[in-house]
Amino acid sequence: MSGTVPNRSVLTPVPPDTRHPDTQRPDTDHPGTAHPDITPWSTDPYADALRNGHGPLFLRRTDGWLLPLDVERWCGGADAADLSALRRCEGPVLDIGCGPGRLVVELAARGHRALGIDVSETAVAHTLRIGGSALRRSVFDPLPGEGRWGTVLLIDGNIGIGGDPHGLLLRTAELLAPGGLLIAETASPDIDERVQVRLYDGRRAPDGAGGPDRTDAGDGHFPWARIGTPALLRYAQPNGWHPVDQWVADGRPFVALRRDRKVRTVSQSADTANSAAVISSQFPRKTSGDSPLAGS
Repeated sequence: MSGTVPNRSVLTPVPPDTRHPDTQRPDTDHPGTAHPDITPWSTDPYADALRNGHGPLFLRRTDGWLLPLDVERWCGGADAADLSALRRCEGPVLDIGCGPGRLVVELAARGHRALGIDVSETAVAHTLRIGGSALRRSVFDPLPGEGRWGTVLLIDGNIGIGGDPHGLLLRTAELLAPGGLLIAETASPDIDERVQVRLYDGRRAPDGAGGPDRTDAGDGHFPWARIGTPALLRYAQPNGWHPVDQWVADGRPFVALRRDRKVRTVSQSADTANSAAVISSQFPRKTSGDSPLAGS
């Protein structure tokens, strides 16, 4: 679930995307409407796990069931399974829920314009520190280059964001250029589950210890989804997505979906030709007066 772009080149200036201006500093909260995916990932124990580079860290369901989160893998470099997805990326890439930034950095090294977004200040700071480009945003906030991204990534379970796969697919379609590619990592079993979960580090006693957790407002629970490949395809196909690839790497299943390509006018074609420059113009930049989060 990402500063300055590594290996950046001099770009011809282009007008900013006035529909969704990106003028916030990376360490500044976006002034838009708050969404339920923001708060839990912005606080402990997730921030502690990223700072330490390891877990334990879990998503804890209200009945006490635990889903382990692979913090060590997230904080490492891109592995073979990650690379199997990154090799399929096209054009500029948006990594939703980028975490500590391993995919953003690897994509930049491969020559892609890559931007990560994450609601965690700690995750964004880590991504910037290792040379990636990142903004502190929810996927449901206005974002740079909407409708211009070549590829959007939902890796490491991020298809579960918001607990509404249908809504997340609709939002992803808004972000992609016509004919753009979504690469998602799915759950191993054929599952379609919407649950309330909370972050749990195995040390802090959760509310309701010894019994089902409370799910009152403000108790740390948030909606999440776990869906397998068949379920994702069921959501995708009636909504203008076409499956182009499915594979499993190191036990991790992935799906590549392509957004319907709409009929283009001359002005739309010219806009698409400039899409990489438009997106790049909206990446956060280093200046001498920037916050330390903007890199070293």
